[in-house]
Amino acid sequence: MNLATTTVRPGLDVLVHGVSSIAARRLGRRESALAVAAFLREHLPALDILTPQERAGSPDGYVSHVLHAEEDFSIVAVVWRPGQDTVIHDHVSWCTFGILSGIEHETLYRDKGDHLVEIGRADNRPGEVSGFAPPGDIHKVRNTSDEVGVSLHVYGANVAKLGSSVRRVYDLPVR
Repeated sequence: MNLATTTVRPGLDVLVHGVSSIAARRLGRRESALAVAAFLREHLPALDILTPQERAGSPDGYVSHVLHAEEDFSIVAVVWRPGQDTVIHDHVSWCTFGILSGIEHETLYRDKGDHLVEIGRADNRPGEVSGFAPPGDIHKVRNTSDEVGVSLHVYGANVAKLGSSVRRVYDLPVR
């Protein structure tokens, strides 16, 4: 059974309709990220967009749940247990994200060719929404709270077709 298509997800229809309207405008990457972020600030769903089982996460690492995917965009919920994190990576498209629970600590980097340089940090808290567009979207994310974190991500690509939103993983030294 495919939960993404058979589970009732409160608020998902509003998100799909709103993001679809923005995607149809064919804005640039940065403009799309900003427009979707503005929409998401007004329509950030509650935790019940996921089932209790989905919200539990996994002890093996963060879990992504594709809630909707079409050619122009995808809506993905990411569940992070305390301390779970990503590798340093960038994305195939623009991304907007909203925090439903937990604290996502984000570290931003710049690629200097043979190494990375840290250029910023942010603690994203419940209710906060942000977005970015490549290039310049190299980052690492970690749940620094004591609770399971849930974030909602909207990507300007079909991640169900691509398999992931990650374009590149960086293993360069950080200086």
